[in-house]
Amino acid sequence: MQDRLIPLESSPRRAALLHFRGMAQPAFNVTVPVTVTRLRERAAAHGATPWLAYHHAALEAANAVDAMRQTLLPDGSGVREFATIHASTTVLRDDGSFGFVTLRRDPLLEAFAARAKPGVERVRRASGDLFAADEADDVPEQALVHMTALPWLAFTGFTHARGAADDRPKIAFGRFKEEGGQLLMPVCVDVHHALCDGVHVGRFFERMQAQLDAI
Repeated sequence: MQDRLIPLESSPRRAALLHFRGMAQPAFNVTVPVTVTRLRERAAAHGATPWLAYHHAALEAANAVDAMRQTLLPDGSGVREFATIHASTTVLRDDGSFGFVTLRRDPLLEAFAARAKPGVERVRRASGDLFAADEADDVPEQALVHMTALPWLAFTGFTHARGAADDRPKIAFGRFKEEGGQLLMPVCVDVHHALCDGVHVGRFFERMQAQLDAI
């Protein structure tokens, strides 16, 4: 599969794109609990931490939804759909600040974890600039899903920071919480409404839960 351009004139989402792209606040978010029972043990069998496992599951789910791989073209002529998207997430540093690390997509959790661990460790030890020690290489900003984890809070809602013309999907993971004999984790997905509707977010959560269950 290759990247492709979808002209505004031929896009089935033309009306929604025109309606939402000029709004001052065109994004919406939904928070849903996902089941992560015994994720620690299951992830360890693949050489991954729970943190890496749920990042991987979310990234695979985002790649499975066409709308989450799209970005608005700056000239308003349509959208670009990437064949593959990757993740940028936050890492808590040793000095109490945080930095960003790029997590490249790999369908296999083992390979994803093996590649991600050195980058996470570099960023954890770094200081100063938010992107210090990250190695994004040739990954364009438009081909990233922005992620963050708040393991201290079992939140029921979350609002992401967005800059001007920022249409990237954003995902936040919260604290594990036991409920009804299951271990649950809140996940907030924030998307640009010109690109995604509720049906796309619904597909994302279905796919993410399937990915988590398959570990």
